[in-house]
Amino acid sequence: MNIDGQIALITGGASGLGAATARYLAGKGAHIMVLDYDSQGAKAMADELGGHAVGCDVSDEDAVARAIDETVSICGVPRIVVNCAGIATGARIVGREGKLSTGQFRKTIEVNLIGSYHVMSYAARAMMQTDPLEGSERGVIINTSSAAFEDGQLGQAAYSASKGGIASLSLPAARELARYGIRVMAIAPGLFHTPLMDGLPDETVTKIIDNIPFPDRLGQPEEFAQLVVSIAENAYLNGTLIRLDGAVRLPPK
Repeated sequence: MNIDGQIALITGGASGLGAATARYLAGKGAHIMVLDYDSQGAKAMADELGGHAVGCDVSDEDAVARAIDETVSICGVPRIVVNCAGIATGARIVGREGKLSTGQFRKTIEVNLIGSYHVMSYAARAMMQTDPLEGSERGVIINTSSAAFEDGQLGQAAYSASKGGIASLSLPAARELARYGIRVMAIAPGLFHTPLMDGLPDETVTKIIDNIPFPDRLGQPEEFAQLVVSIAENAYLNGTLIRLDGAVRLPPK
């Protein structure tokens, strides 16, 4: 797909990997629609890029339906959809004094997995109604998994399960949507320099980096964005997941 002139919708686009992706796609000539729970942050990012923004809780199906309708009304049908919205809170399955974390598990699944499914579903339905581009392609949907889907750490049961669902979703979704010329991919980032890392002590960050073989540093959000662009441009990438992690394998804790 030639990105120049296409409409790109990025969830979680107000910060972190989503913000880097929005900026990178804008630099390639895409028209940007930012969806984020933080409506003010989404607007600020959209204003920076000359795009548009919608405040949206992706776990709320009605909110996602309205957001996709608004995107189509304002910009047109998005040909590139990148799901970066997510939460990464941690909790033991059975914590101190026998406290369970079932509520947190449910919330994580609702935001990370079901939220991505909501956006993918409504975006795919909109794409189906468009004329195909060169090569019979109508669009590409890129979901964000995590290296934790394969080697989740202690306290990451909910997060790993949600990201494992996203990883497993890629192939059946790609097979189903292939007849419409819509591709589905997933990226599983490892340890990236995002706002979450900024709040950690230096010694903690150093220990994290010590587990990364090469390059021995945190990933840069722009490197995630570069892979998004490569996937969008390469029509033969479909139905699979790419780990982007510097060969790291997460230790138990």
